[in-house]
Amino acid sequence: MKILITGAAGFIGFHLSRRLLNEGHEVVGLDNLNAYYPVKLKRDRLAQLQDSDVFTFVEAGLEDAAAVAAVFEAHTFTHVVNLAAQAGVRYSLESPETYVQSNLVGFLHILEGCRHHKVQHLVFASSSSVYGLNTTIPLSTSQNVDHPISLYAATKKSNELMAHTYAHLFGIRATGLRFFSVYGPWGRPDMVSNLFTDAILADKPIDVFNHGKMRRSFTYVDDIVEGITRVMQRVPEPDPTWSGDSPNPSSSSAPYKLYNIGNQTSVELQHFISVLEGILGKKAKKNYMPIQPGDVPDNQADVKDLEADVGFRPSVSLEVGLKRFMEWYSEYYGRGQKAEGRG
Repeated sequence: MKILITGAAGFIGFHLSRRLLNEGHEVVGLDNLNAYYPVKLKRDRLAQLQDSDVFTFVEAGLEDAAAVAAVFEAHTFTHVVNLAAQAGVRYSLESPETYVQSNLVGFLHILEGCRHHKVQHLVFASSSSVYGLNTTIPLSTSQNVDHPISLYAATKKSNELMAHTYAHLFGIRATGLRFFSVYGPWGRPDMVSNLFTDAILADKPIDVFNHGKMRRSFTYVDDIVEGITRVMQRVPEPDPTWSGDSPNPSSSSAPYKLYNIGNQTSVELQHFISVLEGILGKKAKKNYMPIQPGDVPDNQADVKDLEADVGFRPSVSLEVGLKRFMEWYSEYYGRGQKAEGRG
């Protein structure tokens, strides 16, 4: 395969690129290396990928139509995996224009590239945030998701609608993946695992939202990558059982499919903190707070479709995943040193 991975210097994009390069595939990585979090971490990820002679890096943003078009003109891609996006629920309340440009305008440019260059399969990142006000647990792709509660979630839902439109109009084979609370080595500094570790080691209090009753399907990054690679090989076809009288949101009469990729067991934030405390050998000081705007109280994932279609469901336990994260954190940042400002 020759694969375009957008957001290749990002958390999931780095791990996926490394996996595919190790399997012998040719990867073109596109990333704008923006300063949403310290760029040093992105460059350090990128340096590992650039050790491969079948990796090409292009520094550009998705919102740059000419740059994206030039990448498609210069290469013949079999697959495109769109992981580039402006991330973060909270930041979408502060800088909505950034999300519109990166997540909506930018995704349109990817769709146009796939349309005009006959890409075999487009796989794109969505998010569990799209479930919004839904309260039926576990969260399933068969549910309608028409009530997002953050602009970030709304842009991800919009990506799903845009991809379906292109699948219907132009036959683009598109698969959307809703990721659930991803964590692991090389994670962003604003992720809960990093934030809590920083604070605990510095003897500072951690903010525990929803008074510790928040539940999350914490999913180790290797499980996410395994799911992506399996889905890449399953090109969606029109669903012959799909009916407009009773439409299934996860499939279509077009070559389009949605999957959740998340741990089937959600845990309370209190348990996450307890496991982290055990690994660090140090208790956290907790500042209990109400739920934040844009957050959902529980995001337990239903992955039955993923398991049925590609034979996989996430399985790395929180205990194992956080231990691996902490091993990387200690090596990269130095145990007891804050990550903030060091990349």
